[in-house]
Amino acid sequence: MRQPIVIAPSILSADFARLGADAQKALDAGADWLHFDVMDNHYVPNLSIGPQVCKALRDYGISAPIDVHLMVTPVDRIVPDFAAAGATRISFHPEASAHVDRTLQLIRSHGCMTGLVLNPATPLQWLDWTLHQLDLVLLMSVNPGFGGQAFIPATLDKLRVVRARIDSSGRDVRLEVDGGINHDTIGAAAGAGADTFVAGSAVFGKPDYRAVIGDLRARAAAAVTQRT
Repeated sequence: MRQPIVIAPSILSADFARLGADAQKALDAGADWLHFDVMDNHYVPNLSIGPQVCKALRDYGISAPIDVHLMVTPVDRIVPDFAAAGATRISFHPEASAHVDRTLQLIRSHGCMTGLVLNPATPLQWLDWTLHQLDLVLLMSVNPGFGGQAFIPATLDKLRVVRARIDSSGRDVRLEVDGGINHDTIGAAAGAGADTFVAGSAVFGKPDYRAVIGDLRARAAAAVTQRT
């Protein structure tokens, strides 16, 4: 089933000195979700944000969906905290969980939608036993840990395979891509089957958020139309 395109700017690239205002500015300019890149300096070599930031944005008045990408281990300890802080979706890496099925059940039990994140070299076999429990599959088009990296072209073949699997399942599972998404790469990613796009430095810090987000959406829509 074809789903509407979603643009989800990553707040990792936002102005943290005025995070609430900068996040709202992106939403007012047409962004659909906010994406949270949560890093623990253990599973990935960087340290970013925790559930307090999620709660602070909710308290600020952010009502849009918050898409939490956990790059942490262990996973289960922090899931309830993000759910309580206002997360809408929580995604994690299967390598970071001792029991993937249990983690998916935990996320669902706290009222959030579920997602599984696959790194560039992570095999797709994880989906054999989890796709029926997922609301979202996130393919990393860079190796996780830092913003501003270049898109890995091999991700396009992986997107096509996952798109076919989702379509054959008959379920409304979103296919998200994260890493190096900008006006040069979003069309190829959409043409390969992605419907949800994380963009950090391509949006935040630019002089006109509305123009950038509109351009990203138009390029993705054109590629989807061409594909279908």
